[in-house]
Amino acid sequence: MAPNEDQRYDPVPPIPTYEEAVAGGSAWHRESARSPIDNSQAAEAEAGEGQSLLPNSRHAFESTAPNPARGRRPRGYRPPTVETDDESSLFSSDSESDSGDEREADQVRREMQELEIDDSDMNSQNRGSSWGKRIGLSLSLPQWRWRWRWRLPRLRRRADGGNTGDTRGTAPAAEGQTAEPWFARPSSLPKFGSSALFLLVARTLAALIVLGLLYALFASDLFTNMARRMGSQMFDPESVRIHVQSSVDPRRIREHLKHFTSYAHLAGTEGDYALMEDTEMLFREYGLEDVTRDVYHVYLNYPKTGGRAVEILGEDGKAVWSAKLEEEEVGAKTTGHQTYAFHGHSKSGDVMGPLVYANYGSRDDFDRLKDIDTRGAIALVRHHDSQGDLAMKVKAAEMAGFAGCIIYSDPADDGFLKGTTAPKGPFVPADGVRRGTVSLMRWVVGDVLTPGWGSKEHLPRMTLDQTKGLVKIPSLPLAWRDAQVLLQHLKGFGQQVPEGWKGGVPDIDEWWTGNGSSPIVRLKNEQDEVLKQPIWNVYGRINGIEQGEKKVIIGNHRDSWAFGAADPHSGTAVMLEIIRILGDLVARGWRPLRTIEFASWDGEAYNLIGSTEYVEQYDDALRADALAYINLDRAVTGDTFHAAGSPVFRKLLLQVLNRVSDPHFNTTLRERWDRRNADLEGLGADSDYVAFQDIVGTSSLDLHFDGEGLPLHSSYENFEWMEHVGDPGYVYHTLLGQILGLLILELADRPIMPFDMPAYADKLSRWVKDLESWTQTKGADKAGGEKPFSLTSLKEAAEEITKSVREFSKWEQSWENSVLAASGWEPAGLGRRRCEYNARMATFESDLLDSAGIPNRTQFKHVIFGPQLWSDNNYNENEAYFPSIRDTVMSGNRTLAQLTVDKVANIIKQAAANLVN
Repeated sequence: MAPNEDQRYDPVPPIPTYEEAVAGGSAWHRESARSPIDNSQAAEAEAGEGQSLLPNSRHAFESTAPNPARGRRPRGYRPPTVETDDESSLFSSDSESDSGDEREADQVRREMQELEIDDSDMNSQNRGSSWGKRIGLSLSLPQWRWRWRWRLPRLRRRADGGNTGDTRGTAPAAEGQTAEPWFARPSSLPKFGSSALFLLVARTLAALIVLGLLYALFASDLFTNMARRMGSQMFDPESVRIHVQSSVDPRRIREHLKHFTSYAHLAGTEGDYALMEDTEMLFREYGLEDVTRDVYHVYLNYPKTGGRAVEILGEDGKAVWSAKLEEEEVGAKTTGHQTYAFHGHSKSGDVMGPLVYANYGSRDDFDRLKDIDTRGAIALVRHHDSQGDLAMKVKAAEMAGFAGCIIYSDPADDGFLKGTTAPKGPFVPADGVRRGTVSLMRWVVGDVLTPGWGSKEHLPRMTLDQTKGLVKIPSLPLAWRDAQVLLQHLKGFGQQVPEGWKGGVPDIDEWWTGNGSSPIVRLKNEQDEVLKQPIWNVYGRINGIEQGEKKVIIGNHRDSWAFGAADPHSGTAVMLEIIRILGDLVARGWRPLRTIEFASWDGEAYNLIGSTEYVEQYDDALRADALAYINLDRAVTGDTFHAAGSPVFRKLLLQVLNRVSDPHFNTTLRERWDRRNADLEGLGADSDYVAFQDIVGTSSLDLHFDGEGLPLHSSYENFEWMEHVGDPGYVYHTLLGQILGLLILELADRPIMPFDMPAYADKLSRWVKDLESWTQTKGADKAGGEKPFSLTSLKEAAEEITKSVREFSKWEQSWENSVLAASGWEPAGLGRRRCEYNARMATFESDLLDSAGIPNRTQFKHVIFGPQLWSDNNYNENEAYFPSIRDTVMSGNRTLAQLTVDKVANIIKQAAANLVN
């Protein structure tokens, strides 16, 4: 090991002799005034293992914590004072001092006070700067070492024949007379032309100049800029990016994932509460501020032991076959009992009826069964296809007259016909059951009993019969292992199904629909229903130093249907790692310009409850101050990166992808993105971004790496699956952490928010064209007996947005030119305008809200984004925009549709005007 040349690591020297102590410039004086560093830091410095933003710097982020050992003399040694040169007098009493020597010492002290002796320069090497911190930077800013003496020159008057005395003393008195205070004696001004008058004038001018400089500095916002640079910009932004990107640790991600998947944790259960406490503890431990727990009281249901059954009944009404329902135990030895197979927010009931197979359970599928009497029947449908929403399958069955609904996973969609099944592969095995919620999120999101307001205990609530958010027939999920028996018993009943209806369940000779004469099936679903079940959100933040009220929010839900390795805890593990890295930066002195808030949502699996209740509770504040929302949920299930969200993120996202390299493909994620002609996708309506984007208009982004398949919401979606199949080595968790960290830095710490407003304008024009094509397929453009339907006003609104964005975007270039011309300084007025410019970008989407909401679904207020009332086989529901217009076109009421188009157009035009006025 190379010898250590830094004397701070050497042992403390022995007490010096008097001659050594007072010798000018002695090595002991220089070394004893330095501050020793922590032993662990010394070891790290010697080993060369410390993480630094600047390779040449041993400690790029040097701690600024006060060191009590700074300047401390060894073993209690005190250096001699200036009063005497007698070493023995250091410990003698005043009475031992000679009176003449004492008067002489007093005179020396007075002269030193008047001369204002300042040894700051002598000791400047021994004191850290009071303004800054040493920061390793790629392009280093100067380390400000202010040596200004923050006091004005003192004006002294001469007394007693011109001898300069203590300004606070008294004039000498004649023998037998009382001394007269100096302020009581008549003043004598210096004579014209004297050096004293010149000194007085010079000092007065100096004082005026200092006051003028102070006024100019405050008026130009120098100190605001300086504070920003000291908190954030003193850290070179590029070096911070490099540090964050290189600090993402796959081992820590793995440990977090392992812990959060170690036992089942349905919303509101004991396991969920325990993980909430762990999350709260980690938020604090990793350095977040204002960590709080937020409780809501919501409607949840839980399965009862023995309360569920799917049976085929004989002629005597007794069961001749019963479904197993539950999966094989896959983690009991390490994780405890897995959750029962059930549907969240399902209807309680015990119903019987003939079995009818209805393909994927869309409304079109049920329409094809119109020749079959389905009243009181039990529907058997499969997952996936255009109707991916479980609730809408059950609702469609209810509307078609069915008494109950069973939803199974077919191997043609996500089983062995697709590839290797879990636990060795990504697809659902024969006994795999995909749990889920059947609450009508497209109609009522969040707690179904408090639509539109936060579900706090003291607030009013609907009854179960009043809410529009629940289906009215019972349902259960089923593995294809059990569905196979049901499908086999349908042979010869009803009609043979068309080719597109045939699934992949093996040993089914012929696929039949069934009818009123089919075997009778019993569907039993008895459950515990809790009207006011507590759930717990956890929040923590890093407060910004310039626009602290404005915030970038990152969220991930904590509850899970089973163990949740992918959904949600791949996202949980990544979020916690980024919190750790940013918290460490804060401990080193870094601060963002805007606040960064992290949220752990609860109740997402049921109906996006936790995030929605938060948004409804704080809707006004979020409309005013939420700048962006980034969502992590089913974050990593493979190696292909996807992003869905508002177009404002497009340019920034591509810049970030250019920085992140995929080691498996030896290229950047941007190159992989371009090779498959990827683009920012539509958000859809299945995660916690819904309330932010669609209720309060916060521009939202959802990030994830996808794979071929996933045993979603089954017990096979566990830690072992992620370890060996989902993401061995946690490579893509690490890459997602890098992407997330870089996005947060850019959104929270760039002086101007990096929103791509031109991309929004371009996409809006394209969406209007897509809507026009779609309406033509629905025949809305045909005149008939009504006034012709037209999208002219909507096209004009899109053009207004394009013009406004073009004009709005010019200001950023003007700002940049002004700052460059001022050598990097920003005047106060320009700084305020920049903050207003950022606010206008952030509130642009809030201006696209219809305060009345979509008719019959008034929680959803965004006129462009939002879930569709029903899925349509002719389009991807995640790529469908203008939900209120589509709803009215689908209703067939052309007059109402036209009124809706014009209303949406007016809202968009107003948003365009707000952007530039």
